[in-house]
Amino acid sequence: MILSVVIPTLNSSALLGRTIESMRGADEIVVVDGGSVDNTPDLARSLGAAVVSSPRGRGIQLARGAAAARGDWLLFLHADTELAPAWRHTVADFTNRLGDGLTAGYFRFTLRSTQPQARLLEHAVAWRSRALGLPYGDQGLLMSRHLYEDVGGYRALPLMEDVDMIRRLGKSRLAEIPVEAVTDAVRWERQGWLRRSARNLLCLSLYYAGLPPQLIQRIYG
Repeated sequence: MILSVVIPTLNSSALLGRTIESMRGADEIVVVDGGSVDNTPDLARSLGAAVVSSPRGRGIQLARGAAAARGDWLLFLHADTELAPAWRHTVADFTNRLGDGLTAGYFRFTLRSTQPQARLLEHAVAWRSRALGLPYGDQGLLMSRHLYEDVGGYRALPLMEDVDMIRRLGKSRLAEIPVEAVTDAVRWERQGWLRRSARNLLCLSLYYAGLPPQLIQRIYG
């Protein structure tokens, strides 16, 4: 198995270093930059990652990263998320058990925060992932290249690219990998826990109602 990690970035230098360092043990790390004006590309290269330039937008960035990667397994990870130590052993167990590559894996959503609101949100996300089969992009997504290509890859969406991918995979082709995906909590702490969560839920509802992602992006900010 060759594992490639694909990380979309945009002015991500403040947190990218931790993310890349947490992925030591991957065969390849591909950073797909959407036009950063900080030192994100240079930082990524200095840490040993390959850097691919792309138009801005997570969907197209993830698609370009997958196309540039050489792995037969792809791990898509946000720039502000890091996997807990010993992730490689657990991921190897997951891929060995699912040798046909027909199941995608997501990780356990965890926030880097001591606030009680963070624990409540983590429990809510765990329920949503198990009961509804709807993990989000900040939980990471691991899949074989065969499965990735079979479902059509990431679409060039400015937003909701993770929900679009999960819908095409379907609940029956998703499984939790028992490793924490630790995401920085600054967005919730800055914008307010309830406000941020309510806005995410509103965007998801509008997407399922058929509103184009380009319009939802204006609400998401």
